[in-house]
Amino acid sequence: MIAVTNLGKAYGARTLFEGASFQMHPGQRIAIVGANGSGKSTLLRILAGEEAPSEGEVSLPRRARIGVLVQDQFRWEDVPIRNVVLMGRPELWNAMVAKEALLDGPPEAFDADRFAELEEVIARHDGYTLEARVGEILEGLGIPARVHDEPLRVLSGGYKLRVLLARTLAADPDVLLLDEPTNHLDIVSIRWLEKFLVDFRGVVAVVSHDRRFLDNIATHVLDVDYERVTLYRGNYTAWERQKREHRERMESEIARREREIEHHKAMIERFRAKPTKARQAQSKARLVERITIESLPRSSRRYPRFRFRARRPSGKDVLRLDGIRKAFGEQVVLDGVSLQVQRGDRVAVIGPNGIGKSTLLRIAVGRLAADAGEVSWGHETHVGWFAQDHHEQLTGDPSRSIESWLWDHCPGENKGFVRGKLAEVLFEKDDAAKRIGTLSGGEAARLLLARLSLEQPNVLVLDEPTNHLDTEGIEALAAALADYDGTTLFVSHDRWFVGRLATRIVEITPDGVRDFRGTWAEYLDALGDDHLDAAPARRRGD
Repeated sequence: MIAVTNLGKAYGARTLFEGASFQMHPGQRIAIVGANGSGKSTLLRILAGEEAPSEGEVSLPRRARIGVLVQDQFRWEDVPIRNVVLMGRPELWNAMVAKEALLDGPPEAFDADRFAELEEVIARHDGYTLEARVGEILEGLGIPARVHDEPLRVLSGGYKLRVLLARTLAADPDVLLLDEPTNHLDIVSIRWLEKFLVDFRGVVAVVSHDRRFLDNIATHVLDVDYERVTLYRGNYTAWERQKREHRERMESEIARREREIEHHKAMIERFRAKPTKARQAQSKARLVERITIESLPRSSRRYPRFRFRARRPSGKDVLRLDGIRKAFGEQVVLDGVSLQVQRGDRVAVIGPNGIGKSTLLRIAVGRLAADAGEVSWGHETHVGWFAQDHHEQLTGDPSRSIESWLWDHCPGENKGFVRGKLAEVLFEKDDAAKRIGTLSGGEAARLLLARLSLEQPNVLVLDEPTNHLDTEGIEALAAALADYDGTTLFVSHDRWFVGRLATRIVEITPDGVRDFRGTWAEYLDALGDDHLDAAPARRRGD
């Protein structure tokens, strides 16, 4: 059990949270939710012992093993992938290395007693079964067995982070503390991770913006808001309902007290006109003075306002891809892919990482040339493109202000209009001078989406638009795209987002393309959740 008592954290005059007290028990999977900057990751670091609280304490069992997802993907570049994971169990790993050194040494120097000690350590830590377990975890995260003995540097950045996640999971901790573990995972690997965590017997605390992931794993929610940390029972959807109902009860209570005060004030006014009622008026006045109404605190959650409108309708046939083929060196990513998109479609392109989803979108919008095949856009199509790599589109002098950059996309408008557009996506007046080269991933995403709204395209092609948005931003974007009167083609690993928007699912698999006209829920009903089998990791293509 982990006991948190009167925990608080502040940076100077800014308080993130205070007075937090709760307990975490084995078998509980706790989602830590809150707006960006509210203190979610700070709370996780305090639980891990990586950061000191301003007040209060965290008490853990003396021998508790803590598993923390680290993000230092360059630390073990030349270490075999399997060993990077095994090194997450230091006592076991050291025993395994020492045993191999004894076996590789000269026979006359062999120390049988030391060898027996090392064998006992390895057996106590289930070292021989762990090696097989490591292989299962790596494959579950989309890293094929053929590369397990290769150095970590053979993998792309996203897959290196998967190895670090495998290292954390394989360490057999009592407590798992995971900050955004679904980043860089595809739908297949996220589903595997969900099953792993549901079977995990210890404490899990996780920060994530993936609503469906939290719905599937969470037994409790820690809500960091109003400078407080509040524990709720249930998953993400249950927390949303409970929090909304609690807020409504508080608002109803305030409204009731306000009506009570108005009623008493009306009586006081009537009684004052009658000398015989003066004493009663004074009594009512004292009663009104004793009624206190506390104002509701302001939530730290802020929702951007995205609005997309097509400048004019496109023709009925929007996009035709015929026999698209693309290879990077000897690795064929797409082979004979054909697709037709019609006006009003909301097409979600899904599949494991490395299968060619982003490549297909980049070929469609002319950012990448196909090796074979043809791309045809329909009559009166005006395409708006959102790249997964924001640097691709935030071009120009990195010292330029965001106000100046956005103004370039609406030169006929005045400064007030531009600042209004920035305000819609949560850039306040003082933010207008921010340099585009200093923007965070979430800020860059909001700025690019604001630019798209100004362009008024009738086709939106979006490559992982939710990657850097917080939950509020994802919800706002989904609502805006649901109201959009054009055509949408998008890649996403966020199943809630896909489920909220898609009217058509295009799944790219190693065996070809599945084109399903229907929602994500209907697609899973037709094929089953179990059809999402892991595909080999690839270095290029996504």
